[in-house]
Amino acid sequence: MSQVLTQDRITIVTGTVTQEEAIRRAADALEAAGAVTDEYFEAMLAREQSVSTYMGNLLAIPHGTNDAKEAVRDSALSFTRYETPIDWDGDEVRFVVGIAGKDGGHMEILSKIAIIFSEDDEVAKLLAAETPEELYTLLSEVNE
Repeated sequence: MSQVLTQDRITIVTGTVTQEEAIRRAADALEAAGAVTDEYFEAMLAREQSVSTYMGNLLAIPHGTNDAKEAVRDSALSFTRYETPIDWDGDEVRFVVGIAGKDGGHMEILSKIAIIFSEDDEVAKLLAAETPEELYTLLSEVNE
């Protein structure tokens, strides 16, 4: 598997954003990477309408619906840490991981993200990281 997460798709955002703005940022990063078409954002919003992508431990993983397979060109991740918590349908989110999985590849990627975020110590390290480079180092196992 090629690198699904590259350092240029990791950002730290200060200031307040809405849930939809965070999803838009994730979709735009995936589109800029060439992983999805511009239709993917609408599919991400549709997914959120049917089921929340909040995963716990300050994490949301917005992704498209099954109907959006044609909008996915390649597997990729985007990662954004928000300094100000986002109200995600009543849950507090600080990390938004946009995901696109080609040919079912998202399941393996999701399991790697889930392992990282299942450990409170790892989440604390992600919160404490001061730069995208530090975040990339902490997240690099998703590419293995």
